[in-house]
Amino acid sequence: MQFHPSTVQSRTPTPLGDVRLAASPQGLSGLWFDGQRHQPSHWLDGPAAWPVDDAHPVLRQAAAQLQEYLAGQRTRFDLPLDLSGGTPFQQAVWQALLGIACGATTSYGALSRVLERPLAVRAVGAAVGRNPVSVIVPCHRVLGTSGSLTGYAGGLPRKEWLLQREGATPQPGAGRSAPIPRTLALFADDESLLLTGAAA
Repeated sequence: MQFHPSTVQSRTPTPLGDVRLAASPQGLSGLWFDGQRHQPSHWLDGPAAWPVDDAHPVLRQAAAQLQEYLAGQRTRFDLPLDLSGGTPFQQAVWQALLGIACGATTSYGALSRVLERPLAVRAVGAAVGRNPVSVIVPCHRVLGTSGSLTGYAGGLPRKEWLLQREGATPQPGAGRSAPIPRTLALFADDESLLLTGAAA
């Protein structure tokens, strides 16, 4: 995962714990819960950390909209995003996640079929897990085929809380599944495509 050299960050409290936000000149490029797997800890803390800019307009908007969403006052986000730090395949997966509406869910297998990579379910799952903008790019809306909760970098209790807040039901077989818009993308050579397996 690559980040713009001019990235800045801020922190905001939420009912699910503190959140780190990051923004590049192009838009919001990161949202991680404290303790979340795959967060770029080297850039969030320590001598090489990104500068803190609590007045940055994108970070302020993201914090405000996140609070509204978590309070049940918002179902969609209106923010510029910068997802360019991922591989072409990862970016295609993250763009597809943006097509899953609030209150709906999908499976890893369905997501791989939308991307026209039906055998790349494990690669899709890996890309979902590496999503750098949690909640706003809604990786929490991807469930197992049976509707069961599966791995979430921010922790399964947070995933369950988010789905319940949206009115989705994470119990097996009870989730509201909805098709997501087809994403048209050209993939460059990507080693993650080697991680193929059975449908989720």
